[in-house]
Amino acid sequence: MYSASAAFLATIPSPDRGVWHLGFIPIRAYALCIIAGIIVAIWWGERRWAARGGTKGTVIDVAVFAVPFGLVGGRLYHVITDPELYFTAGKNPWNAFAIWDGGLGIWGAIALGGVGALIACRRKGIPLPALADALAPGIVTAQAIGRIGNYFNQELYGAHTDLPWGLEIYQRTDPATGLPDPLTGIATGHIPLPDSPVHPTFLYELIWNLLVALVVVWADRRFKLGHGRAFALYVAGYTLGRCWIELMRTDTANHILGLRVNVWVAILVFLGAVAFMIVAKKKGPRELPETLRSRGDERDAVAEPSAASDATEVGESSSSESASDTAASPSEADTDSRDEITVDAGSASSGSDSDKPEKS
Repeated sequence: MYSASAAFLATIPSPDRGVWHLGFIPIRAYALCIIAGIIVAIWWGERRWAARGGTKGTVIDVAVFAVPFGLVGGRLYHVITDPELYFTAGKNPWNAFAIWDGGLGIWGAIALGGVGALIACRRKGIPLPALADALAPGIVTAQAIGRIGNYFNQELYGAHTDLPWGLEIYQRTDPATGLPDPLTGIATGHIPLPDSPVHPTFLYELIWNLLVALVVVWADRRFKLGHGRAFALYVAGYTLGRCWIELMRTDTANHILGLRVNVWVAILVFLGAVAFMIVAKKKGPRELPETLRSRGDERDAVAEPSAASDATEVGESSSSESASDTAASPSEADTDSRDEITVDAGSASSGSDSDKPEKS
């Protein structure tokens, strides 16, 4: 009995389901986690962007483009690298659009999401690398939150383990039919799967991502990273962890030269991120705050009238001084004229006295 209790307490139980129903509307834990991650990334990115001198509200405006692009890119990468899940015999090709069932590739999400962000940045007249630096810790934190969705979906785990943090995984079935349904089914009897307990690789990645976020924030404050270097640091840190975590996973994946496709992608992206950091360092210190303001920023609008007002005041002051000088000139001229008249009058008076005959 002691052994059974110890074994129970030494493992992590899985939730009995990942989907709840509000009437006919399915509430999916995976979707909720993705949405929560996006909200955190936007909120944190907005704060960091404003702190760098950028225009408030910019991140939200950019997200209108980046988020849809990112979701499409993430799904495309997943479908392209795992086509057998949708386009082989007995599979439903329309499930390729069922994004709510899970299956988003971070590589595609970042790549196509970056295209959407670039479009928005050009419309606003701001540099994309600087915005990416502000978003970096929020993005990797969003990835960590998204991994909680994998926990509810009971997916992305590793091989069997006897470690204290092993994850118990259960058989899930459709209550209506009794058939196995790993994603939308319910674990009624908590019957463990043959490999249970397993390595919770999604949890390893969750923790790793949060550590990467902390490192990016620290390095950004310590070294004043700019020109995309904070974002490149996030990419390098994430891919470094993804390599060893991916090697632990046991879910179905395509292989190239004996390694999972995602391992090769992580290696290549890691090398690219390191190279980018080296090149971007030559661009000098972080971007100036005034270069991060969107077109039509109120601060610029306020500054221009102030400058015009100062120029007007200077002009009015000069005009007043000129007018004063002009007003003063006639007075001085009048004074001089009066002096001349007085002198002339005196002279005239002296002349008339000398002409008079002396009295005897």
